[in-house]
Amino acid sequence: MLIRRVSREGPVYYVSPLLEQVGVPHAFSTRVGGLSPAPFDSLNLGNPSGCDVQDDYDRIYENYKRLQSAIGCGDTRRLWVHQVHGAVVASAMRVEGFESGVKADAIVSDDPERLLAVRVADCVPVLLASADGALVAAIHAGWRGVIARVVPSAVVRMNHANCVSDAIIAAIGPCIGFESFEVGPEVVEAFERVFGADAPARRTPDGKGRVDLRRAIEIQLLSCGIRPERIDQTDRCTFRDREEFFSHRRDKGVTGRMAALIRPKPLFRKL
Repeated sequence: MLIRRVSREGPVYYVSPLLEQVGVPHAFSTRVGGLSPAPFDSLNLGNPSGCDVQDDYDRIYENYKRLQSAIGCGDTRRLWVHQVHGAVVASAMRVEGFESGVKADAIVSDDPERLLAVRVADCVPVLLASADGALVAAIHAGWRGVIARVVPSAVVRMNHANCVSDAIIAAIGPCIGFESFEVGPEVVEAFERVFGADAPARRTPDGKGRVDLRRAIEIQLLSCGIRPERIDQTDRCTFRDREEFFSHRRDKGVTGRMAALIRPKPLFRKL
């Protein structure tokens, strides 16, 4: 289960005990402990798209600065992607260049001088790390991303970097919960098509349904070979828990963004 932390710098965030054990700096932010005024109060880390109401970017950058300082990454360059609800995994390995803003929904890196970031406001943030913490991934997964298999795609990319699945540590962050996530019949059908009899979805008498995004991602992680004892989760719901989280659905689009951050752990070898 994720643990809630209150920092001296102000930001309140959640951490994974499993990721902490391997020494990987990371955080799942909340909306608490920043500078932004309503409706972005207060630890806002991104503006809503297609909305006339916007937060000032200087405040957003200062909020990031405070959060990064709280997790010991104040001077680390932050990388981000233009999230499109797909399955593209961007690579930011130390031997590669990287340009923030590329269209993708996940980033994989082994460079301890780079901090990976994805933004959410109901979708699921997922953080992955190798057993030694030297290789990490940050993933943004809404229902479209789950159907597109963005999480398994990130695991495969880590496999290609010589990280076997059963050694991967995963943390599933706060997102919209099952009871709060009403969807149309086409979404339920998509989950039934992809997950079959194990589909974490329930049809309702009105012809609609509900989907459990956290369970769907857990199923995908397990199917990739990640061991259940290596998966951290939380019962926090971004829609329900208004005081802690922004929610695109609850606030009808006029809301801020949380972020999930992770940085690879430097490996020092004796000469």
